[in-house]
Amino acid sequence: MANKRHKPEEIVQKLRQVDVLVGQGMQRVDAIREVRITEQTYYRWRKQYGGMGTDQLKELKRLQKENERLRKAVSDLTLDKLILKEAARGNF
Repeated sequence: MANKRHKPEEIVQKLRQVDVLVGQGMQRVDAIREVRITEQTYYRWRKQYGGMGTDQLKELKRLQKENERLRKAVSDLTLDKLILKEAARGNF
């Protein structure tokens, strides 16, 4: 059986479904099974995405993309700096 990767929007939706089912009186464990995820997955998702709305999720994704872009820029500049240092020493 292939593992399915859930999109962040789906994760937030499933967390909300569990909250609604628990609010209706269902046991948390049964509600988790109802949305077809494991308890471990539920608690990991709740730790990462708990209480997050769709607007906050979009902002998180935007910030993660920006962070990735900046990390790449820093690594490129660091590599250029090291290359220039080596060239300045005459070790090429």
